[in-house]
Amino acid sequence: MAYRTTEARLDRDQALRARILDCALLRVAEGGFAALTMQALADDVGIATGSLYRHFRSKGELAAEVFASASQREVDALAAALRGPGSASERLRIGLEQFAARAWHSRRLAFALIAEPVDPEVDEQRLLYREAYAELFIDLLEEGAGAGEFRVEQIGLMAACLVGAIAEALVGPLSPPARAAREAGQPTLELAQVSASLATFCLRAVGAKESTR
Repeated sequence: MAYRTTEARLDRDQALRARILDCALLRVAEGGFAALTMQALADDVGIATGSLYRHFRSKGELAAEVFASASQREVDALAAALRGPGSASERLRIGLEQFAARAWHSRRLAFALIAEPVDPEVDEQRLLYREAYAELFIDLLEEGAGAGEFRVEQIGLMAACLVGAIAEALVGPLSPPARAAREAGQPTLELAQVSASLATFCLRAVGAKESTR
């Protein structure tokens, strides 16, 4: 009987931990990591603030796990696009366009993942996931170069450049000033403009042919 009680308690703890992470992700998606405070999160979950520390030693640890969970979804989505059907050039364009579209669909979260000032623990995760994105591009660049589609020499360096280009292309349109301008009815860049320019730039950078559709 003692074993069953312990198992039931573990199940409840795991369920509560999952709910905490879900609520934390929702808070970040709505207001960025700045909106993720332990008091506000505890209120969202409906528990005492102290109870959060039974599952996470610090806000930084919690934020890092939220970042990792959200980023892994994006890595998986990009991997599916880059490993899908079509030529390497086509898949690169599709991957870039889909990545931009996903960012546009959840702009606050995307900006938080790409550029928002964060705790050191989150910064560590940000570096790890930049490497994860780069690894996906390395695989595609090697395939494309082998097939004669891409003209690249330092593939690892070029993959890192692609990751940087994506971040720099999106950070401005996703930034708080851009959101404020959009809400005020001022002209701002649209998804189609950003997506097309990003894809064209990256394809040219790797020496792909212009026509990839």
